Amino acid sequence: MVPMSAEEFGRRKRKTVLTWLGAGLLIVLLGIWIFRSSSAPQEAQRALDYGEKMLRATRYLDAIESFDHALARQGNLPRAYLLRGRARVALTQTEAAIEDFNKVIQLEPGSAEAYMDRASAHLEANDYAAVITDCGDALSRDPELAYAHTLRGIAFRELGDLPRSLEDFNRAVELAPALSNHFQRAVTYQALGNHAKAIDDLTEVIALFPASPLGYLARAKSRAASGDPSGAHSDRKTGGILEERKN
Repeated sequence: MVPMSAEEFGRRKRKTVLTWLGAGLLIVLLGIWIFRSSSAPQEAQRALDYGEKMLRATRYLDAIESFDHALARQGNLPRAYLLRGRARVALTQTEAAIEDFNKVIQLEPGSAEAYMDRASAHLEANDYAAVITDCGDALSRDPELAYAHTLRGIAFRELGDLPRSLEDFNRAVELAPALSNHFQRAVTYQALGNHAKAIDDLTEVIALFPASPLGYLARAKSRAASGDPSGAHSDRKTGGILEERKN
């Protein structure tokens, strides 16, 4: 065996040390990556929860910032996209909101909720054909969604298809006899010239929310058209008083 020179021994020693240092660095980096990977979902959930809190408080910019943070930690969170879209709708950032709802539908194609939210955004953009399509997709996934009928009824009315608008509002009232559905159906009845039916719905609106001038003022229009000037005058007077109280 040829004796190893001191220089050669030193080179080999340095090589061994560097190899071990490299291996140690890789282990450290791997540990950091594992830690970050394991903590990212938790950080994303915390940001998502805080964003929901901000959204409920109508602090929309803060909510969007939190949802951005959640998605930076975990990019496949459908709820973060959904709620960020809602915050963007509230800020009239309609195109950005629609992109968020598109992402939700991509991640969860069975989500009726996402189609509903996108329909609402399309309504803000006056894209009535898209509203009708999205509401149809939502209802194919959940036939009991009253709000899908409400949105589609508005879209049909805006496009001049009053019979189909009325059909949707009838179903909306059947599923959810709420103030908004009675009011929207009344507006369609007025457009159809059926003021007796409109008065029935608006009377229900007043019963549900007697402090609002909306029902009285709308009913005054139908009472006047039905040949009831004294009733129209009374509704206009009451509606005017309630408006003054609001202001």
